[in-house]
Amino acid sequence: MYSKDMTAFSSKKSGCPVALTLNIIGKKWAALIIRDLLTGKKRFGELLASLACISPRTLSARLDELEQAGIITRRAFEEMPPRVEYGLTKRGTDLHRIIDQMARWGSRS
Repeated sequence: MYSKDMTAFSSKKSGCPVALTLNIIGKKWAALIIRDLLTGKKRFGELLASLACISPRTLSARLDELEQAGIITRRAFEEMPPRVEYGLTKRGTDLHRIIDQMARWGSRS
């Protein structure tokens, strides 16, 4: 299942399920964005406030990446001022077990 050659884990083309998952959720802030969206849809400002030290530019980039990966949805409302909500797709919701396990592991340290 796991290769002793650790270089396989860093390759996007390796086909390793762990590497493929980390390519999506392994970037800084991605797992925390998913964690926050597990409790329901959020607006950009709510996510920004929850993730205390993230810059708006970085949050926007991570949201775009997660949307392209099929993890989150972005819903824009045609109103003034403009309003956008982010939520998890089925694929994103499936990550709840991983996020829960990370939280359990982190609380033991």
